[in-house]
Amino acid sequence: MALGRLVHYAFDAVLLSTVVAGVRRSSGLSPDASAISNPTVRSVAESFLGAGETVFNVIQSTAVNSSYFKKDPRPPT
Repeated sequence: MALGRLVHYAFDAVLLSTVVAGVRRSSGLSPDASAISNPTVRSVAESFLGAGETVFNVIQSTAVNSSYFKKDPRPPT
C-alpha cells in the first residue's frame, strides 16, 4: 500500500515537472532555482526540473518520429 502511494506521488511529480518543461519550451518562462538559498533544496529542485526536461524530450522525439503526428503549417499564436 505504501509503495503504491510512493510510486503514485513520484509519477505525479514527474508529470508536473514535464508540464513545467513544456511551459518553458513554449513561453520561455521557467522557475528560478538560483533563488533558492539552501543548496540541498536547490539541487533537488534542479534535478526535479531536469527530469521533466528529459521526459519532455523523449515525448517530443517520439511524436516527431511518429506517423500519428504531423507538423501544423500554421505558426503558433
